[in-house]
Amino acid sequence: MGLYDEFRFKPAPWLPHSNLPLEEFERVRNIKREDMEYTNENGYQVKIVMEPYSCMLMDMITRLMKSDVEDKQFVMICPNQYPGGYSAVAEMINKHNINLRNVHAFAMDEWADQDGNVAPLTYGAGLGYSFMYHFYYRIREDLRPDISQWHTFNNDNKQTGVYSNMIADLGGADVVYTATGWPGHTAFIDPGAPEFKAANLEEFITLKSRLVTQHPLTVAENSQFGPMGDSGDVWAVPPRAATIGPYDIVNAKERFECHALLNSEAGSSWQRMVSRLELYGPISMEIPASIMRLGKGICYVSTAIAKPFSSWHFGIQPEDM
Repeated sequence: MGLYDEFRFKPAPWLPHSNLPLEEFERVRNIKREDMEYTNENGYQVKIVMEPYSCMLMDMITRLMKSDVEDKQFVMICPNQYPGGYSAVAEMINKHNINLRNVHAFAMDEWADQDGNVAPLTYGAGLGYSFMYHFYYRIREDLRPDISQWHTFNNDNKQTGVYSNMIADLGGADVVYTATGWPGHTAFIDPGAPEFKAANLEEFITLKSRLVTQHPLTVAENSQFGPMGDSGDVWAVPPRAATIGPYDIVNAKERFECHALLNSEAGSSWQRMVSRLELYGPISMEIPASIMRLGKGICYVSTAIAKPFSSWHFGIQPEDM
């Protein structure tokens, strides 16, 4: 018995993939844990682990240390906001005297108001604020790169393509660290964003950084995070953003994703379904994060996100009470 057997309906038209056959949603919902791990023809892997963010932090520290030891440039695109993780990386940099002289770090996005004004670095709920004050300024001064190598969006680089060109001028990112959002975005590359309109996937992946309008699910998602009060306060979320583009994702040498976001200790999560759509559905503009699968990379999915969630097809069971 499937979800749609007794009551068939079309998903809301503003949802990504709203026109997919219902059977496709059923297929990705019902993928078994033992079938989730794979490596595709492009070298993109999916692995199930207990704690993906620990893997990401270890990977980042390893790459930073390698850059120092080998005296080579390292360019990374980083997600926001992650004060706990970034402060831990900064602590390990300081403890092990890792010199970041060769590192260029790019925050992948920043809030903007209705008129396209980018949030200043003094804005406490800002993405750049977190990237600077929980990461860069926690690194010992003698180990930090020059501040000009720690990049955030601002009103001087928000114009279409400018931020992407800054990354490309360095040879592109060595790695982009990211996750998928509720509508299937990465950074603020939202499905259906008018600013990312393209005739086809081939055109879509050529689009560079720009100001964008956020998808309603993106606003809802961000209202649940600490900087916006952890309270579903959608009125506290700015309506627009500056973001990297699909171009930056597909031109990075590697992609590193974590799917591990939970709403509660009980394991409820808005990310469980979109994780499956991204990793097992079609590669499409409808789920922008699915373009990760076009190149070498890895997605670490937590055991909590990988667990089955089909029991509600049959109503509330006694074991669910």
